[in-house]
Amino acid sequence: MTTFHPQPDEHGAPVRLAHPSTPTATSAWHDPASVATVIPLGALPAALNAVPFAPWVDLPVGNADWQTVCGQATIDEPPFVVPAAFAPAAGAVIVEDDGRVWAVAPSNRFGGYDATFPKGRVDPDISLQATAIREAFEESGLRVQIVRHLVDCRRTQTVTRYYLARRLGGNPALMGWESQAVHLVPIALLETVLGNPHDAAIIDVLRRALAGEPGVAPMPAT
Repeated sequence: MTTFHPQPDEHGAPVRLAHPSTPTATSAWHDPASVATVIPLGALPAALNAVPFAPWVDLPVGNADWQTVCGQATIDEPPFVVPAAFAPAAGAVIVEDDGRVWAVAPSNRFGGYDATFPKGRVDPDISLQATAIREAFEESGLRVQIVRHLVDCRRTQTVTRYYLARRLGGNPALMGWESQAVHLVPIALLETVLGNPHDAAIIDVLRRALAGEPGVAPMPAT
């Protein structure tokens, strides 16, 4: 049976999912040692760690609204250096209160990723933080709060600034068409679920930040 994403792409065309993801049982969401997976419009508990899964009702519309979106933070950030041949991008590494980390499964393994952290290119007149919040919502359905700068990574065409973030709300079952599943992953299993080597450096910095290693800013307390 042919499966299509419930949301069309940016041109209004249907998105066929060649190999749809498989959701986990809803009980996995409440087990911090388990990977939990939801597919578009899939079943979820009403809340997790006392934060409801609910649609973002006052969603920004247009670049001007995204530029002033709530969830941005006044934090120390290093200079963001983007060579002339590269495009700026931003993403969010979203840590749940139970210690697991949110990841998205790009539709049809776009870019060669089975799963990765939400990210995207920066549009004119939108800040890096606002871009990270927008991309987190579009790809995972989650509304997030920026916590701190995590790491900058260079790819073939982009330099991406990743922020550490926390979930404020949203509903991962309402992920945009670019994702065919959203995962919540124990940090010990990140390399297994996010198998692309491009994400290895991000996972390493994340793990050291959460452990509070010297020379790496720790995760601020809730």
